[in-house]
Amino acid sequence: MPHTPQHDAIDLSVRGVSKHYTGFTAVDRLSLDVAKGSFFSILGPSGCGKTTLLRMIAGFIAPDDGDIVIGGHSMHNVAPNRRPVNMVFQHLALFPMMSVGDNVGYGLARRGLGKAEIRRRSEAMLERVGLPGTAGKRIDQLSGGQKQRVAIARSLVLEPTLLLLDEPLGALDLKLREHMKLELKQLQHEIGTTFVYITHDQSEALVMSDQVAVMNKGRFEQVGTPQELYYQPASAFVAGFVGNSNRLEVTLSGAGEGVAASGLPLKLAAQQDDTGGSQALFIRPETIALSRHEADVAAFDNRLPCRVETLYFDGANSTVQVRDARYGTPLHVALPHTGQHADLQPGETVYLGIRAEHAKAFRE
Repeated sequence: MPHTPQHDAIDLSVRGVSKHYTGFTAVDRLSLDVAKGSFFSILGPSGCGKTTLLRMIAGFIAPDDGDIVIGGHSMHNVAPNRRPVNMVFQHLALFPMMSVGDNVGYGLARRGLGKAEIRRRSEAMLERVGLPGTAGKRIDQLSGGQKQRVAIARSLVLEPTLLLLDEPLGALDLKLREHMKLELKQLQHEIGTTFVYITHDQSEALVMSDQVAVMNKGRFEQVGTPQELYYQPASAFVAGFVGNSNRLEVTLSGAGEGVAASGLPLKLAAQQDDTGGSQALFIRPETIALSRHEADVAAFDNRLPCRVETLYFDGANSTVQVRDARYGTPLHVALPHTGQHADLQPGETVYLGIRAEHAKAFRE
């Protein structure tokens, strides 16, 4: 039976944790709770502090302030090998001279278990990760995706409270990475171990996670479900980093109206900060309606005549760049998955419809 996260229990609690180095702060007073049995991702650009945080959870780095609690117990002064966690790195660190079974059972052997018990538990775990009958194979006989599963099996066989994953899909090619995203999500759901996953890839975080923390310059910009981050971003950074968006510099009048730097007038929904001044406005390409007929967008709050500039074909993710006919503002619009408008040509006139609630402005 698939595992259901126990949201009333907490496997990991980070409480006001900081890490300072000479000249900069890598992690700045972070706090979070990770529910038992959940898939939790920390998403952010390179250098934002996410790997430093993961290494503090693992015990490889000591925090300067705060506490880390795993399974209800403080990890203060607890060595890495004494913590109920295991870690999967991007470069896997499998032993090429060992068989698959010996790789999976390596940690059990270090704990002093007997050979029969190691074999039983290793083969059972290989079956759970979808690799039955591979215990006797060499590592170089496996595909990239199979090696990923061996690395995960080696960690899970030790029954950790937390499995920490530091960008484990980064070394894979694009097609295999897309496949492994789905496999990892399904594997975590079936086994039920709490996963804490580090990535700079927004697609990985959105597809796999129950909760995501978006990290920037050592702090969390927002923690929420993938849907909350995508549709209800809390800051300009989250709106720009999670998903694709058109970004415009605007000046708000304070009366539900926005004027782009180029002069493009837009009606906006009520903003968190509508006192006027310069802000960043974000409009997602898929929220914009596009038609060759002006009457089709008559019911929208914002109606813009535009000229087609460039079509970007990417199958179901195809987009078109248009430019507002009056003010020259460029916008990207997602084309329908049905293939409608696939025959648009540069220079053609189209009409855009944008609802007020789909234009989100933030003071930076």
